[in-house]
This record gives sequence, C-alpha cells and structure tokens, in this order.
Amino acid sequence: MGRLKTLDDWLRWQENLHESVIDLGLERIEVVYNKLFPNGAPFKVITVGGTNGKGSTIAFIDSVYSESEYKVGRFTSPHLIDYNERFAIDGKLTPDNVIISAFEKIEACRDGVSLSYFEFSTLAALQIFADAEIDIAILEVGLGGRLDSVNVVENDICIITNIAIDHTDYLGDTRELIGREKAGIMRTNKICICGDENPPSALVNHAKKINALLEFVAKPYPGKIGLEGDHQKHNAAVALRVVEALQPQFPISTNLIKSGFEQASVVARFQKITVGDKQVILDVAHNSAAVEKLVNTLQASEAKTVAIFSALADKNIDDMIDLAKDTFTHWFLVPLDVERAIQIELLQAKFDASLTTTVCQGMSSAIDSALALENTQRIVIFGSFHTITDATLILREN
Repeated sequence: MGRLKTLDDWLRWQENLHESVIDLGLERIEVVYNKLFPNGAPFKVITVGGTNGKGSTIAFIDSVYSESEYKVGRFTSPHLIDYNERFAIDGKLTPDNVIISAFEKIEACRDGVSLSYFEFSTLAALQIFADAEIDIAILEVGLGGRLDSVNVVENDICIITNIAIDHTDYLGDTRELIGREKAGIMRTNKICICGDENPPSALVNHAKKINALLEFVAKPYPGKIGLEGDHQKHNAAVALRVVEALQPQFPISTNLIKSGFEQASVVARFQKITVGDKQVILDVAHNSAAVEKLVNTLQASEAKTVAIFSALADKNIDDMIDLAKDTFTHWFLVPLDVERAIQIELLQAKFDASLTTTVCQGMSSAIDSALALENTQRIVIFGSFHTITDATLILREN
C-alpha cells in the first residue's frame, strides 16, 4: 500500500478494486462499517433519497446548519470536477490529506473485503465526519435506497424527495418498484419527510409495515431562496420540515433558517454564467422529470435559447427531447467520452427534421458555435453530469 501517496493514486486503485462499478448490496460495506464504527455513527444522520432534487434539498439544509453553531457534514455524489466536492464540513471542501487519512483507516479495516468505488467514498465520508467531530451528517443516497451503501448507516431522519422513472436497469421500470427501493431508507419510529405529492402505494405501504413516521410536504416554502425555479420552493419546504423536526435536538432561530435558505447554492442546478453578452445555464437535468422542471424554469423568460446536449444511452432520451423541443431554436449535440454515453450518430437520429441540430466534435466547439450565434441570448447545457463536467472545465478557461 506504500505506493498510494496521492489522492489520484488512491482513486485509480479503487476504480480497479471491485469487479463492477455499480454493485448494489450492503453485505460487503457492512463488514467494514462495523469495524470502523462498532457503536454506529457518532453523529446525527439525515439520509436523503429520491429521484430528483436531492442535491438542492441538501443544499438548503446544509446552508442553514452551516450558519449555526452546529458542525455539519455533507456527503454528495457524483462530483463534477474534483473528488473533494463529495465531502464538505460547514460548506468547506475536504482537503486531499484528510481524505487520504480516511482511506488509510478504511484499508486497515478492510481485511480483503472487496469494496466498490462508491462504497469506499461512503465510508470515507463517515470517517472524515467522525474525525472532525461533527454534529449532523447529511448523506445523499447514490442509487435507489434499500441497497445503496449509504443505507448501511442508521439514520435519525430521512427524506424522499420524489419518485420518478430513472435507473430502470437497477431499480425497476415502474414508480411502484422504484418507490419500494427508495422506501428502504425509512426506519421504524423515525420520521421520513416525503416531497412527492402523488407517492406510489409501495412507499406508503412500506412505511405502515415498519411503522415509520411518514410525513408529506405539499405547500412550497413561502420565503426567498437562493435557487431558481418553482420546484426549488418545494425542495426548500421539505428541507424546512427536516430542520423543524430536529429543533428539539438542534434548536435554530427563524432568522438563521431564513438566511440559510436565501444563501443556499448548488453547482449545476440552473447555474448561471455570463460569457460576453450571453447567459450560459448549466443544469444536470438527466431524466424526464428533471428536464420538465428545467423547461418550466426557462419559460419564465422569453430569451431566445439554444441547447448544448448529450446524454447516457440508458436514459429516456426520446422523452427528454420531446419535453424540451419547443424551448430551443437550435440543438448542439456533443459526444461524451464515457462508456455509458449514447453514440453521437444514434443521438442525432432521435431528432426529427423539424428541429435544427448541429453535431459537434466536442464540447469546446459546441460552446464556441453557440456563442457565435448573433441572435441568441441564452445557452442551456444539460443532459448528464458528464456533459456539465466537460462544459465546466472549458468555461473555467474562458
């Protein structure tokens, strides 16, 4: 193990440690978790699941507690540019040496157990937070819920933001099947806040079966928020209910809650950047429900808008295009250099002749071409985390 000196060394090693990138199940991680934390996690845990809105809901809660006297840790995935983005304490990203220290402790307990890349990062988050003696951890479920590695931790309260069709290869192809998987993060006699106004019966039935305290949030948050879009008011309302439920243990003033919500921010969720005389919007919308919310938010302005788009092959791309086709005057299509990406020829074939498309060699040429359009005010880049990563790296250089 002496050869693993840098964070990049560790990450390259982890990528090849386990045979498959996604391998749902708690058997392996449970063995190592119980060695690291024989008495369970030494902090309060908020587990956040759901199809869309997890990152934004976490941002609201994290922003509120970062304003307070309490020490809060945030674990999210995937990262856009730097692995360190996955772990934050009081809003500050964790430095390489602290992450490496956590990896070393995990490796000392692993004893030959094969861990996936995500399982390693989950355990690292817990170790980093324990070493920092935080008060509250907000843990984002990576995929599904019941078998996701984050579910190895007994939470004190959980969130299910909503249930939509996504990751069908792993979770099932109906809202009922997906709802059952996401319901797996609930705990007996513990509160679960759900933001879905039309929840699948599987979710409600599982709550009854295990006597989880399931609550629904229907009304949007009425105050000012730092994120754009009507759907974000709903995510804020879910976050508010969590903060209210934790008031007996973590009392926090109304003023701090308000300022926390106003200052909340999250990268790549309707993130605006000005380039020359144009507005560029980055959004990780990568399934039908997220694209619908993106389109609704864009409709608040009549600015002439073009899209830079790419997606992974296992997504419902036809639906995504259909939902957004009337929003954009021009689509710039970009190949992605990842295994799961759709081939650019197949992507182009999904657009009918009535839509204006340009196939680009890469993200750089797509951005240049979009910026060169004289009668366009707004460029929206969306379709997957990988699309946004590529765009962010190029826009950083401008």
